[in-house]
Amino acid sequence: MNSWRALFTSNESLVLFVHGQVFFVLGLVIAWQSRQHSRLDLARHLGWLGLFGLAHGLYVWGDVFIPIQATYMSHAWIETLLLVQTVLLALSFAALFQFGAEALATPHPKLRWIQIIPGLLLVLWMSAFLWTSQVSRWNATELVILSNIWARYLLGIAGAAVAAGGLRAQTRQHIPVPEFASPSRAFQVASLALVSYAVLGGLVVPPAPFFPANVLNTDTVLRVFGLPVQVLRSVAGLVLAVSIVRGLEVFRLEMDRRMEEMEQAQILMSERERISRELHDGAIQTVYTAGLIAESARKKLSDADPLAVRLDSVVSALNHAIHDLRQLIGNLEPKTSGSSLAAELRQLADDSYVRWLIQVDVRVLPSDDALSLPVGASHVRAIVNEALSNVARHARAHQAWIVAERHNGELRITVADDGDGVPSQSTAGFGSRNMRDRARILGGTLRIERRVPHGTQVVLTIPWDGSS
Repeated sequence: MNSWRALFTSNESLVLFVHGQVFFVLGLVIAWQSRQHSRLDLARHLGWLGLFGLAHGLYVWGDVFIPIQATYMSHAWIETLLLVQTVLLALSFAALFQFGAEALATPHPKLRWIQIIPGLLLVLWMSAFLWTSQVSRWNATELVILSNIWARYLLGIAGAAVAAGGLRAQTRQHIPVPEFASPSRAFQVASLALVSYAVLGGLVVPPAPFFPANVLNTDTVLRVFGLPVQVLRSVAGLVLAVSIVRGLEVFRLEMDRRMEEMEQAQILMSERERISRELHDGAIQTVYTAGLIAESARKKLSDADPLAVRLDSVVSALNHAIHDLRQLIGNLEPKTSGSSLAAELRQLADDSYVRWLIQVDVRVLPSDDALSLPVGASHVRAIVNEALSNVARHARAHQAWIVAERHNGELRITVADDGDGVPSQSTAGFGSRNMRDRARILGGTLRIERRVPHGTQVVLTIPWDGSS
């Protein structure tokens, strides 16, 4: 055991650097994940956990770099750095506490009051810290140790424990889908790592002449386990970081599922429209022709003829069938908002599948929310919807724009993005052909081209006389 103690003591700087790196990488990974869009409640709270990782990593690295700077900087500057380092510790625990409070309050609305506690405790700690620094006779080193202890007692223990509870609550109630089983287990491991960190990072403090710091402290851990507490914290932090990173797989799985749902919705819409066209061009025309034949035959019969009554019934039944077919066709066709072009475009941009993947900005030039829908509004909607779906599924874009302009008797609608752009060697797929066919039905044109400096733009131009 003494050999292990000597090994870690001689490599203390390396241990501390790895300890800080574990948490800093955790913060970076979560910060990167925050660029993605998700409808899971957990995604809205992860930013606090990322802030904890970044701030806690910087705090730990302070134990490595501040002693190095002590050989170059004045004593006053070193004391200032130590105070800043202690503030970073309190801020990191407050962020961890806030993550847990928000994650716990989402599935349990009655616990929303808990969300104000981290801020109140941080204010209490800061007030005591500032007051003590001004009126006490302690030197900076003593003040840093005392502030470190109370930051861990006030914020560290409760913060890590509540974060563990919040993460578990989110996993149990908001990620219950079977295909999310692996990320769910990873988050459960992360919650256990947080519980261990509540003890190692919150309850184990520097030695001090009051209870429980005089009984359970860093020296006690070193004496009992033969290892510096920083090593044990590093292990807990590594388990936390790895399990969180594996748990973040839930957002990729969620994206895959949403993409699949989007593709299924597109296929369903295309199939509904195909059936609608076939009913309109085929069945309804056949029934209408049959009705005309029956009416023609009826005109050749007198009212007293027994067949006249039967033909009247046939004509009535055929007219009823035509009415039912037209109603069915109407139900199959995509519905529009019926208010204005701007409202229709904003409705498409706010579609849950699209908004979840990309940010969409809608502009009508000149600004006129009362601009009426053009003739064939369902085709316009289908073209824009297909263009947005292509951006979400294939472009790897972060931003898209829908711009509607009217000029010289034409309406031009552009759907642009900042993604990868159209490949130089690409063939038109079913979606592109479908959009061009719809544009021809509207009497207009459709262009799909690369956007400068990067991305793709789909430009639909159709006649518009302002009275549509």
